[in-house]
Amino acid sequence: MVRETRLSPSQFIYPVFVTVGSDVRQPIPSMPGQSRLSVDQLAQEAAELRSLDIPAVLLFGLPEAKDAVGSGAWQADGIVQRAVAALKEAQPELVVITDVCLCEYTDHGHCGVLDDNGSVRNDASVELLARTAVSQAEAGADIIAPSDMMDGRIGAVRRALDQSGFVDRTLMAYSAKFASGFYGPFRDAADSAPQFGDRRGYQMDPPNGREAMRAIERDLAEGADMVMVKPALAYLDLIREARQRFDAPLAAYNVSGEYAMLKAAAANGWIDEERVVLETLTGIKRAGADVILTYHAKEAARWLARSNG
Repeated sequence: MVRETRLSPSQFIYPVFVTVGSDVRQPIPSMPGQSRLSVDQLAQEAAELRSLDIPAVLLFGLPEAKDAVGSGAWQADGIVQRAVAALKEAQPELVVITDVCLCEYTDHGHCGVLDDNGSVRNDASVELLARTAVSQAEAGADIIAPSDMMDGRIGAVRRALDQSGFVDRTLMAYSAKFASGFYGPFRDAADSAPQFGDRRGYQMDPPNGREAMRAIERDLAEGADMVMVKPALAYLDLIREARQRFDAPLAAYNVSGEYAMLKAAAANGWIDEERVVLETLTGIKRAGADVILTYHAKEAARWLARSNG
């Protein structure tokens, strides 16, 4: 009766990796229980999520081909655009969120286009990110989620969406996204590891909490409707500070490395997986997150339904 923090599947967003081909369910070795899915498998996935009362998915695409500018990101028949259409046809009430970044589509693996010295060209990248956001909205995405961490991209995406008639589309900004070591399994899953260098030039430095608050404030000023802290577990203090400082919906991304660690420990019999996963997600919620992006979403929803039943 007096429990202070309550966890519900309605607070979960489930990330999904979409790949080319048909009848594909390709397990991801570094993320046990997760698979790359072809577009024709998404109707089944969407039905399962709705049966578990999980309201939303976040889509990441693995294109058939990559190039220096990531042109597959904004193609009308691109992998994510086709995935959005399939999901909206199968389960119209499912909230479809699309990741806006170029790293999965560039042959060099960086989140923007590069100059001759191999450095990211911020403004040129922002133009392509805005173009990608509009193409995803045209496909039917409900929420657009820029994750690239280029300066000024939230304002540019908001303007592009509004000018294209998508004034009603929600913008969820990866506002405080840190250059973290917890992303390794994701980069395997999305085939998005940089071919040289790293992303510390545009992602945030992990020790910088005050800078994270400035980034959130800037994104809200540029038109973000929701903001995010990523990763979650090593940044619970920043989730709490953001909750206290900003009156906006707050998301936290329980990322691939955090997921993989618990899966590995559970596989070795070192932890009680159900208990520890629910404790972890409750901790993220208690810190102040309104919604949690997590690969644990389906199993956590089943555990919660059993405990509440």
